[in-house]
Amino acid sequence: MNPIKHVAIIMDGNGRWGLKKKNSRNLGHKAGLVTVEKIIKESIKKKIKYLTLYAFSTENWKRPKKEINFLFGLLHDFLKKKTNELNENGIKFKVIGNRHLFSKKLSKILLSAEKITKNNKILHINLALNYGSKSEIINSIRLITKKKIPINQLNISKNLYTKDSPDPDLLIRTGKTNRLSNFLLWQIAYSEIYFVKKLWPDFSVNDYNKILKNFKKIKRNFGAI
Repeated sequence: MNPIKHVAIIMDGNGRWGLKKKNSRNLGHKAGLVTVEKIIKESIKKKIKYLTLYAFSTENWKRPKKEINFLFGLLHDFLKKKTNELNENGIKFKVIGNRHLFSKKLSKILLSAEKITKNNKILHINLALNYGSKSEIINSIRLITKKKIPINQLNISKNLYTKDSPDPDLLIRTGKTNRLSNFLLWQIAYSEIYFVKKLWPDFSVNDYNKILKNFKKIKRNFGAI
């Protein structure tokens, strides 16, 4: 059976779910946060060590300002209420992405959550915010050039935002869309990819466990026979 250390998820479909169910994209984001909590708890139960969640891409700045403000407010309030709980459950929280465009208020609580949980080892959560994989790879090469070390696969990996995490074993995308959307393009070279038709708020623990169970059964050759 294949061990599962790292699961990455593109949490797509919140806005569409909200419009369909509640006539509000924002209510879809709130419902999506409930799913996030369920998947975090199940990941701990299944002894998964790393969980990377795609929350906001570099392209998402094209969305209406009100929706962006709501999203970041939702994240701020979640961390304000839940950071101590994350810490008590042994969860390490880390943001991956370009932080320069965040407000001082959001930046402060992100840094606080990272500081409080930095020594935890039960589950390492990477929250991808203002994240774009192409920019991440370019940034890695810039760092390598600055350090005057060889440009090779190992050094590129060591200078990515995810340098403290192993590459994902599997990537899950919800929301009826079969694309990667500039997410972890370097890291998922050998990841198994699962596209799920359900929108993120409808994605259940049972759905998650079916994918984990299926992953454990497949044969992974990594280029061999």
